[in-house]
Formats: sequence, C-alpha cells, structure tokens
Amino acid sequence: MDKTESFTVESAAVGKRLDQFLVERYPQFSRSYFNKLCKQKYVLVNASTVKSGYSVKEKDTIDITFHREEMSLEPADIPLHIVHEDAHILVVNKAAGIAVHPGKGTENDTLVNALLFYTKDLLGFGQSDRPGIVHRLDKFTSGLMVVAKTDRAMRHLRAQFDDRTIHRTYWSLVWGRFEEESGIVDTFIDRSRRDPTKFAVARTGKHAVTHWKVLQSFMYMSLLELKLDTGRTHQIRVHMNFLHHPVLGDGDYNGRNSQLKGLPPNLQKRGKHILKILPRQALHAKKLSFIHPGSGEEVTFQTELPADFKNVLEKLPQLLLLE
Repeated sequence: MDKTESFTVESAAVGKRLDQFLVERYPQFSRSYFNKLCKQKYVLVNASTVKSGYSVKEKDTIDITFHREEMSLEPADIPLHIVHEDAHILVVNKAAGIAVHPGKGTENDTLVNALLFYTKDLLGFGQSDRPGIVHRLDKFTSGLMVVAKTDRAMRHLRAQFDDRTIHRTYWSLVWGRFEEESGIVDTFIDRSRRDPTKFAVARTGKHAVTHWKVLQSFMYMSLLELKLDTGRTHQIRVHMNFLHHPVLGDGDYNGRNSQLKGLPPNLQKRGKHILKILPRQALHAKKLSFIHPGSGEEVTFQTELPADFKNVLEKLPQLLLLE
C-alpha cells in the first residue's frame, strides 16, 4: 500500500534542489527514485506538480506519495562486523573498499547487499534501494555506521543528523606536520568545477565545519583526531587537502604519489612502501555517539583501528622517524 506524507519546508533547506532535499530527508531512497516519483506526479509542491530540479522555498508544502515498487536488490554473502544490534538499530563497522549502497559501478557488492543477506529486518526492505541507510561513509573509508531497522529509528536518527547532535570522531593520517596542536576548518564546500565527481572549498555551497587535533607527530606525517559539526560529502578529505595536509593514500585529493615528491630522495622508496601497506585513504570513523531511538539515552560505540591502518602506524617510527 502506498504511503503519503506532507510537510512544510523550513528555512535551512531553501534553495536546494527538490530531489536533493528529499534524499537528505529520506536517505533510504536514492535521488533517481525521487526523480521517478516527480515524473509520475507522486510529488506535489503547493498542490502542483514540479520537476525534480525545482528549488525549494521556505514554507513550501510538499506532499509525497511513496509509490511502492518492489526493489530488486540481491543479498550477498559479504562478511559484516556487527558492533551492536537491537530491535531498533544496527551498528556496523564498515570495512574499507565496500560501497554503502548500489550505484554506478557497484551493483551487488555493497554494504546494503551484505545487510540484506544478514537480515530482512531493515526499514524499507523490498521497497527502497537503500534500506535502513541513515548516513554514509566513502567506499575507501572504514568505520562505524548506524543502520535503522524501523521507521521510528530512521526519523529519530535523521533528526539528530539534521540538528547536529550526533557526534562522530574520526582518526586519520595526513601528510605533513602542524605548527599548532588543534584547529577548526570552517568553509563552504561545493562540487569541483574541474571534476564534478569531486568537491572543493568554495565561496558558496554547503557550510562545512571540521575540528582537528594532533594525536601524534611524525617526521613527515601527523595522526589526527577529527570531529564533524556537519556531514558533507568528502568533508574531511576536502578540508585536509585545503590545509595542504591531504589524507595519506587519498587518490582523489592529492594524498598519494604527488606527496612522495616532498620526501627526501632517500625516503621516497619508504614512502611508496607505506602506500603499499595502506592502499586506500587513511581515514577511519572510530567513535559514534547518539541518542538511542528506543531508550532515549545517549549511547557511544568505539572501534579499534583496522589492521592496515594499525600496521602503518606501527611501522612509521622506523620508516619516517618520530618527531
């Protein structure tokens, strides 16, 4: 049976594309799904049909009918590290190298496919192309994610993301050393004009705030703790590159081979060895805190660093020397 919801647009969403706005509000569905609903006239703005590219305005009234079409997602027997599970949520420690949900180039080998193999008890199972997905991590970022098993959990968790009351802590190895022990990056982030698949600090776009703190300094690298006030796509990677301290191993944002040129000639071979040990970006979502949608109490989950990240940290003092 189709389900209809109505709501009024608040000021924070003004100017966003309708399909983008709906994906942010209902992350268990994709933009293509909402594009289809708009074309089929299942989305009304102020009682009128609109295109998916419509720019939403404050106090717009949106009526959306979730037309129930069976989604063809295949379960896949992919190993999962379940940190916590109850009637409301799953907390997963995502491995690096696995995309969160199907997309271009990723069909049936994603976290969603693995979750469907593990359980059928996910919000939107059979009716969403992103069942249970509340938020995402980049494919080559490892760490903690929370997954919704009920509509109540989804709404509760999304509200916390919107209110910025979910606390996420990352660890990252970045190139270079810092003169100060901590700092804040406060910018706007938008799609890169040079490459629309990437993002960059810009004069306009989405507001993004990242707090960083140095945990350990090496001769040519730093181990950072990072906390997000906002959750923009590629935020940490873009902000670290903006500071000229790109994330180690980040092939998109200047963190791989280009940084080797900054090492003395006698250490470049060792730098290549480090990148071989860690063939992805050195970024791990280590800690996650939020209000549990069932109990109403704050819960906190933490993970150890994955083996590849830990291996690099252990070898760095010998390869590139401590401070």
